[in-house]
Amino acid sequence: MNDNVPVNQDLLRDDPPPTPPVEPDPGDCCGNGCDPCIFDYYEEARQHYRALLAAWRARHPDVVL
Repeated sequence: MNDNVPVNQDLLRDDPPPTPPVEPDPGDCCGNGCDPCIFDYYEEARQHYRALLAAWRARHPDVVL
């Protein structure tokens, strides 16, 4: 039995889920100990994404991604 609710395409068009940030490649870091490092920015972006995703899921509790 499939308990997944079909995703309404209008919903995804009108209120799409947030997109996760792209993780930098290890070679993107210069290795000079920058503060903040590119990976610090990535972690901030991930935290922001998680907050946006939680808010989106609260608006659409029946949608399974």
